[in-house]
Amino acid sequence: MTISEKENDLTAQVVSDPNEVPLVFHSHINTNISNYSLLRKSLLFAELSMIAYNDPNEAERAVNLIGFPVSIFFDYDGAQGYFFENDHDAVVVCRGTEPHEWNDIHADANVGTVLAETTGRVHRGFKQEADDLWPMVEKHLQVLDKTLWFTGHSLGAAMATICSYRCHNSDECANPVELYTYGSPRVGNKSYVNYLNLNHYRWVNNNDIVTRVPPVWMGYRHTGTEMYLNRNGMLRSLNYGAKRFDRWHGFLRGLRKFRIDHFSDHSVHAYVTHILKAVKKEEGILDK
Repeated sequence: MTISEKENDLTAQVVSDPNEVPLVFHSHINTNISNYSLLRKSLLFAELSMIAYNDPNEAERAVNLIGFPVSIFFDYDGAQGYFFENDHDAVVVCRGTEPHEWNDIHADANVGTVLAETTGRVHRGFKQEADDLWPMVEKHLQVLDKTLWFTGHSLGAAMATICSYRCHNSDECANPVELYTYGSPRVGNKSYVNYLNLNHYRWVNNNDIVTRVPPVWMGYRHTGTEMYLNRNGMLRSLNYGAKRFDRWHGFLRGLRKFRIDHFSDHSVHAYVTHILKAVKKEEGILDK
């Protein structure tokens, strides 16, 4: 199927409330998400993960402009997420860590492992957040006849990973086709992350500190295909040594700007900015 000129347009769209920072995004869809390139899908899901940090009213207005007329907000004891839907697709987006939310901080810090529903062991705090959200999410997936996607940033990435695994393993839920995560921590041990064969694109922005925790020595492992953004925000496939070199130079450049890029690289806005540039480069789109 040919993508229309309107869908190719990456003109910024804005949702703005008085006295608040405007919410800016570039994706627009009115056909199956599966028709898009990997980078286009990555941009869409990064922007949906960014939108999930906003209140339900702003989020609904934003996703309506993108092409999702249905927006449902989930909230249980601080665990939050959204269900976005149109005629072709449904997307579950788990919201990331909010620094002022004690429930989020507790989940991040609760690094012990517990038995997973599938096999292996999973992060106790992340699983608890997913458990809180799951009954509300599951209700919308049991009779779903559309293509299902999961995404999230930070804590939301960990929750999306657990929920997508749980959904894929359930006889009652629609099967997700792909999982896109941004700044994801490690979620479980080797047995857990290797159990399921689900297409997972795991975006890592240079020195993003969250992608390095919990540590490997505690038994945690990453899952999925790593999509590494180097210190210049460009998608690169680097070996271990080249990546260490790149991260060191990114760190030094941050210091020269009086910034610790281990934290600034975790921003969901940084992921959106870099992936947007990658899409424009791939498609030969010039900035106006």
